[in-house]
Amino acid sequence: MIVMLTVETLKSLLGIAVTDTTQDVNLAFILDDVSETILNYCNISELPSGLLRTAYRMAIDLYRNESIGEADLPMIVSSIAEGDTTTQFRTGVDSNFKDTLLKNYTMQLNRYRRVSWK
Repeated sequence: MIVMLTVETLKSLLGIAVTDTTQDVNLAFILDDVSETILNYCNISELPSGLLRTAYRMAIDLYRNESIGEADLPMIVSSIAEGDTTTQFRTGVDSNFKDTLLKNYTMQLNRYRRVSWK
């Protein structure tokens, strides 16, 4: 059975009101990105029903960690020095998160991966 990821389901899982449409474009982009990542990794053309929950978990992780749709990246304090007061900041986004996202789900994805002869 082939499944489709929906913005409404992702909103519910993220705790966003279904009537709130302010994030719809960003959430649709995330779902498309996750689908593309899964399809490319597995060398398949349609998302199987067995990867539905995995795809939503990947989308939730992507939403929470990449701040898609935000003009300014979140900043966190990276170091504080007390003498002459120095505070350094860095972005709260892991630049390698997209790569680690796939690694977190390879066990589930490998069950559906096809050998590709290119």
